[in-house]
Amino acid sequence: MIEPYQAIGLVPTMRGIRRRADITVNLEHISHLIKAASWLSSLDLPVRLIAIPEGALQGFNDEVLDLDHETFARECAIDVPGPETDYLGKLARQWNAFVMAQAKARHPEFPGRFFNVGFVLDPDGEIVLKHHKVVPLLPVEHSVTPHNVWDKWIELYGRTLDAFYPVADTAIGRLGFLMANEGSYPENARGLAMNGAEVVYRGPYPHPHTGNGLFEIQNRARALDNNLYLIACNVGTYYLDAESDVPIDTFGGGSAVIDYRGQVVGRHAYSGGSSWVAGTVDVEALRRFRAAAQWDNWLKDLTTEQYQLIYERPVYPKNLYLDRAPYTHAEYRREVIDRQVRLMHERDIWVQPDNGSPEGGDSGAV
Repeated sequence: MIEPYQAIGLVPTMRGIRRRADITVNLEHISHLIKAASWLSSLDLPVRLIAIPEGALQGFNDEVLDLDHETFARECAIDVPGPETDYLGKLARQWNAFVMAQAKARHPEFPGRFFNVGFVLDPDGEIVLKHHKVVPLLPVEHSVTPHNVWDKWIELYGRTLDAFYPVADTAIGRLGFLMANEGSYPENARGLAMNGAEVVYRGPYPHPHTGNGLFEIQNRARALDNNLYLIACNVGTYYLDAESDVPIDTFGGGSAVIDYRGQVVGRHAYSGGSSWVAGTVDVEALRRFRAAAQWDNWLKDLTTEQYQLIYERPVYPKNLYLDRAPYTHAEYRREVIDRQVRLMHERDIWVQPDNGSPEGGDSGAV
């Protein structure tokens, strides 16, 4: 039986990196924040899960500065495992907790490329799960995804849920990742749930979408739809590099721990500094609910043959970066976004907006 425990999601100040060595500053900051969060949050129940938000190690300079993909892979991306995960493993052992974290990381089968990788460290400091982000922040993030290299990925890992939505069966429940923009698409949370996930890490979301409510709506819906716990931790103050003295809250808060009924059981609204969110996770209660509810344990009712009709025709192009590096921001807008919008119009899924002419019709540039 899994006893109830506290899960904490860190809200750390972070510094964007220009080289891999800069990560050390962020790791030291995380170690101090874990000490404060674990001590105070364990006064009622033991802390058994620590979530470190996406960006906490390296920042988001890849996206913000439109950096060259291969240069970032060579100079800033890490290896998993590597020295950085070893450091976090020591913290997992020190605090006797599972640690869920993220980094832009290389892959031995894809030279010159980097992926956005979530990983779980157990209380012995061992990596027990790696998840490769399946949807980056599409207009600006340069990370390669499994779908971008579909043919090679299937060859390496097969066409299974484990290849895209891996879940680790651990002493505190079945853990999975829903990183940042992955949570914008309900299918990704459903993929985790169908692979058995019970406690899910949700990566950060930027302002103004946090202030406008999108982050909370998504998080509560993903937890409710799939009857799982969700630890949504946003990052705190962002400094563009290690030497910067300009603190900016670009993410807007909204960190929360959400239960399997979509209820917020821990909230931290502000992120203009360093803090954390904490909430109780009761995996046995979740399991009892899934087994006993007659209505709102939704997954038992999926009419999968019917739902497959929605996805029979491909939409987003696979293998986008199988033979080339990811696009720059301007290239992506021209080569992908504009084409995808035209596709939706051509298939008559979306109706083109009226451009102001008497005849309506084509709206011109998107």
